[in-house]
Parts: sequence; C-alpha cells; structure tokens
Amino acid sequence: MKPANSPSREPWQVVWFKRDLRIRDHAPLCQAAANGPVLGLYLYEPELLSSPEWDPTHSQFIAEALRELARELAARGGRLLLRRGEAVEQLERLHREIGFNSLWSHEETGNRITFDRDLRVGRWCRDRGVRWVEIRQDGVIRRLRSRDGWAERWNGTMGTRAFEAPGSLGGGKGDSLECDGILGPESLGLGSVNAVELQLGGESTAWETLGSFLQSRGAGYRSDMSSPVTAWTGCSRLSPYLAWGCISMRTVHQAATQRLESLRMERTAGRAFDPRWSGALASFQARLRWHCHFMQKLEDEPRIEFENFSRVYDGLREEFTVSDPGQERLAAWCAGRTGFPMVDACMRAVRATGWLNFRMRAMVVSVASYHLWLHWRPTALYLARCFLDFEPGIHFSQFQMQSGTTGINTLRIYSPARQVIDQDPHGVFIRRWVPELADVPDTFLPEPWRMSLSQQESSGCVLGVDYPRPIVDDRKAVALAKERLYAIRQSAGARDDARRVVQRHGSRKRGHFRGADHELLFREQLLREGPSEEPGLMQPELF
Repeated sequence: MKPANSPSREPWQVVWFKRDLRIRDHAPLCQAAANGPVLGLYLYEPELLSSPEWDPTHSQFIAEALRELARELAARGGRLLLRRGEAVEQLERLHREIGFNSLWSHEETGNRITFDRDLRVGRWCRDRGVRWVEIRQDGVIRRLRSRDGWAERWNGTMGTRAFEAPGSLGGGKGDSLECDGILGPESLGLGSVNAVELQLGGESTAWETLGSFLQSRGAGYRSDMSSPVTAWTGCSRLSPYLAWGCISMRTVHQAATQRLESLRMERTAGRAFDPRWSGALASFQARLRWHCHFMQKLEDEPRIEFENFSRVYDGLREEFTVSDPGQERLAAWCAGRTGFPMVDACMRAVRATGWLNFRMRAMVVSVASYHLWLHWRPTALYLARCFLDFEPGIHFSQFQMQSGTTGINTLRIYSPARQVIDQDPHGVFIRRWVPELADVPDTFLPEPWRMSLSQQESSGCVLGVDYPRPIVDDRKAVALAKERLYAIRQSAGARDDARRVVQRHGSRKRGHFRGADHELLFREQLLREGPSEEPGLMQPELF
C-alpha cells in the first residue's frame, strides 16, 4: 500500500453514513463519487450505544440496513468500512491510514450526543485541513432565522430532482483496511432482541413498503390511522425507514405526488378508482410536512430535549415523578400494568413490535402526563427505546406537546375508556395484547372495574388477582391535572412565554394561520379557554 501522502494517489472521498443508510437520493455519496474514489464509513459510537434512548432493536434494524448498503456499495466498486469507537478517534485513525482530505455527510438533527460529537468533528476537520461537506437531506434548515416562509422552502426542497444511485464509486475499495464488520445488538454487548414483529431494515424494504402503501394499503389512510386495529396496515409504516434514512423524505413526497397525479389522469380519462385515495394522499402529504416541522423545533432550540419549551412549567411534575408513588406509577405504565386496558395493550404492543399509530402514542403519553402525573422526560426516554422509528426532533417535541409544557398547544387529555369505545369496540387489539381480558364482555372492556365480583369470576379475570385495578381514579386525576395546569396558563408569565414560543416555533403555513400575529391570537384564545378533553384540532400523525 502506498503511503498516504503519495502524489500519484487519487484523493479519497470518505462518505460518513449516519441516519442515511441508502444509496438512492444520497447527495453526499453522489457528489463524493464525482470527486474521486469513495470509501463509505459507518461508526458504532459507544456514547450513542450507551445512551438512555438506545435499544437493541435499533441496532438490529441498522444491521439489516448496513448489510444491504454494503452490498450496494461493493457492487459499484466501493466499500463500506465499519468501525467501533468515538468519532474523532476513528476519523484520526482513518486519516493516518489513507490521508483523505474530504469528508462528506448529511446534516443530522439528532440528540445532544450527536450535536456535541459534530462540534468535535468540525474542530478536528479544521485542525487537519479536511473539508467537511454537510448536505441537507430533508426539510430541516440549519441556522434558521425565522419561521416565515418555512413551508415554501420545504416545498422547494421536496420539489427538486432526487439523486439517482451512483453508477460507479471509483474502484477505491480499500480492501487492506481493517474493518469491524456488521455488528448486531449481541455483538455490541446490548443483549438480545425480544420483540416479535419488528419491521426489517434496509433500502429495498423501504421501497417495497412505500409501493404497497401507495398502490393498495393506503386507500383508507384517513380512517384507518386512528384505530390500533386498522392502523397496522392502513398507515404507511414508513417512519422507521425515514428515521434511519433507508429512504429519503423527498423520495416519499415525490412518489405520493406522482400517485396523486396518476389518479387525476384516471379521473380525467373516466376510469374508476377508489374515491378515498385523493383524501388519503392529501392527508399523508400534510403529515410529511409536519414531520419536518417538528424536527425543525429541535434544530432551532436543542435544549428542548431536556427542558420545557415554556419554562413557567418547570417544577410542575418533577418532585412527584421521583417520589415512591411516582416511581410505582412509572413502572406500571412501562410494563402495561396500569389497569386501563387500552393503555396496557398499547404499552405491551409497542415493546413487542416497535410501533404504534399516532393516536395511541398520544393517548399513552396523555395518560402518563395527566392521569399519572409523570414528567415527560423519563416517559420519553422509555418510549424512545421502544420506538423503532425514534426520531429525536419529533419525539421530544411531541412529548412536550402531549404533556402540556409547550404553553401554546391546547391540552389534549385522552380518556382511555373512550378510546376503547371509539377505536377497539370489540376488543380485537386489547385481547391480543392483554390476554387476561380475553373473556371479558365487550361492554366491560373500557372499564373492567365496573364488573361485579361474580362477573369477574365468570370472565376469568378477577381484578387485583388476574389483572390490576386502575392505579388512579381517572376522573379525579384528570380534574386535578386540569386545575394545576389551568392555574399556570392563566398567569401573565405563561402568556408572555407563549408569545415567545409561537414566534420561534409556530406554524406559518398559509391557509392554516395567516402569519404569526394571527396565530398568536389563536393561541391566546386557547389560553383563555383552558384545558379540554380530546379537542378536534389536527395533530401530526406518525406514518
């Protein structure tokens, strides 16, 4: 092997893969290939793997995606180098080995760990004279000065032509370089995966999932998305592939647009098609925009991973969450042992499958926040580990919105009993995940504690023995939560802080709110009205 500084050697182009595990519509990969031989790099970073948000299921999904990515790079004359260690240390090691002068990657809106790591990498690149080219891969804009015009810029980004997969990577495989290989969760020391229905990682599976949704599964999207019975097939199920970058947001948006256009052509030609498709695709595309809208919040204000959007809510739940009753409630919620059937079914299902539809996610967070009075931070960390599609920007923003600490969103307090009646009236979902309730009559599934002892015995579910009683009185708990939150929302400090939050993070979408001032008036009206149960405002779905 020639020394790194040999003048006859072409300069290496190192492409650092992070949450972008694909070859199609990968701008850094394509632009690097135009500048020299490409070496792909993926790092198993100990700080990320040991973070409280990481789970073995994440590593398994990534390993599946990396296997496909490695094959695709090799087929084009490239190589995926996999190494375990801190980013700067591994980049320094690679720099000594091959002397690269260009590092390519996508921008990442991640957690504080990745934010600090990127600062270290930036300093290292400057010290070593390495050009680090970071390219945006979604609608999130770095160093955004104002939300005004954000929606138009999102549309512009999504409308640009997607990059084709590169035909050749220059033949610079780097076969002599030491590689750690593709490591699954057990090899990484994370333990085994016990989930039973995880989606498979990989770019080809992402494209298959997109195709099946747009061509067949998605017709009933608008109605199917709310119920855990129908959402498993009726939702797109693209969220883990977007979270780990097995497919790009632009690809998904453009495919949905093309499908909508094909339906218009069918209608013009007089051909019959399912009339639900138009509304389904319009709703789906709106939620693609919301996806980036929420990620932008974390990009603009990284502290919201740890701190309340509105600081007037500091101290609201912290002391109770760390108390003995709070810890008992948190443990029961995590285990799916709260005594509320829909909550317990959802918590057990998400641990086993890595996914829940958005309404059920909102419901379990609502119950944790209002009924159980738990702080959003520990509940967010637990579900971050459960969600195969964990996306920090969406995750922490949504948890704060659902727990009432943004100061600008109406309080969405879900009744777990009502969700049974509306979304699973025959107990199909509940009975699968909470088999203790298998023989409980439909009429008692929303509130099994209403059964007499003889009815409990006849259904094989004695409360306190076979299945827990509710750990709180739901009506009293909600009334107390409303009283506490409404008292804060009426304060002058809350109103002032709400204006600040809206100005920095509020939606500017035309036709929804006419500018920031109009939205401020709308939010102030919500403050005056106070908390309500399950309001009808549109909330962003996770696909």
